Amino acid sequence: MNSQNTPVHIKLWHRDFWLMATSSLLLTMSVYLLIPVMPRWLMEELHFSPVEVGRSMGVFGLGLYLMGALCSWLVQHYRRNVVCMWAIVAVAVNLALLWYVDILRCQMMDLTIIMLHRFLLGATFGLAQMVLSSTLIIDTCESYQRTEANHSASWFARFALSLGPMVGLIVYSLYGFDGVLWGALGCAIAALVLLKTVSFPFRSPEEGIKVVSLDRFFLTHGWILFFNLLLVTTVIGLLLTMAFEPLFYTLMMGGFFLALLAQRFVFRDAELKSEIITGLTLLLAALLILLIAPESPVSPIFVGLSAGIIGSRFLLFFIKLSRHCQRGTSQSTYFLGWETGLSAGLALGYGCFYEQPTMLIYTALALTGSALLLYHFYTHQWFVRNKNR
Repeated sequence: MNSQNTPVHIKLWHRDFWLMATSSLLLTMSVYLLIPVMPRWLMEELHFSPVEVGRSMGVFGLGLYLMGALCSWLVQHYRRNVVCMWAIVAVAVNLALLWYVDILRCQMMDLTIIMLHRFLLGATFGLAQMVLSSTLIIDTCESYQRTEANHSASWFARFALSLGPMVGLIVYSLYGFDGVLWGALGCAIAALVLLKTVSFPFRSPEEGIKVVSLDRFFLTHGWILFFNLLLVTTVIGLLLTMAFEPLFYTLMMGGFFLALLAQRFVFRDAELKSEIITGLTLLLAALLILLIAPESPVSPIFVGLSAGIIGSRFLLFFIKLSRHCQRGTSQSTYFLGWETGLSAGLALGYGCFYEQPTMLIYTALALTGSALLLYHFYTHQWFVRNKNR
């Protein structure tokens, strides 16, 4: 049977790993807090059109690629943990500047300023997460624990997809957009403090590192996996543009926990292909339920369950596809596929389908069906032929 399972090593869960995983969760939350409330603020307070909101939310995805090609050079020429910490500081500064410009309530707050802020936020967040996931987490683990470390740490960042918007909506209802910005800033600072307490081993810099390279940035021969993942996360991004209450994200978190249990017990020795197929089928079911019975609590649970199963399995696929010394590059490629899809979904949801939930769901169904067909008929066989681990 062509199956695989991630082993559990108790020794992995040492103090430094907990600190880094929690730092990743808080850093991701600092960005995801803005997902449900920033568009509302832009339209209600600044009177942006839905198309302008879509552009503002989507440009974040472009920013992710700004510093990626420099990632390898930066971590080789400077202390890698210092690079990550300075990137987190830049995330915090971006959030603080948005709060400062907001309280001024002046004519500076136009589309250009907002798009520049989102672009730079994507660039700084992207650099911080790429260094954290592709380098720092690997550095503190034994070689036989690294796959489990990547798999486990990614779950902490994935939890932020439900925790971030849920907390953002609650804080927005109590303290307004300024309160959300303070919350996001607090998450970024907490992530920085936790990372600063971790002890990282010294690594001698390698010679002959190019300033611009794809190392620790993008796994070119994994573009099929990247595109297939992009289709799925675009659907999730589309769903995030609908006016859900905090309860939706709470139930989505329940779906994440069910995905963890399913991976450990249901798919432990199952056919390798079964997880993605099941996850995409659950996502199709969630969309159909949302179309027929929008108030049903089953839909958000299915969304979380499917996103958890699909996300964690695609991450392992990227790791298995990578060649020697490309583990970090595979992590960054997975991260880019996940975040780019979310940004594309947010851009499409607001720019093309605002207040058109039926058309949005039909589009999401088409994208999910395409992802399922692509994976079933091509991606899986391609992966089995090309995997290296």
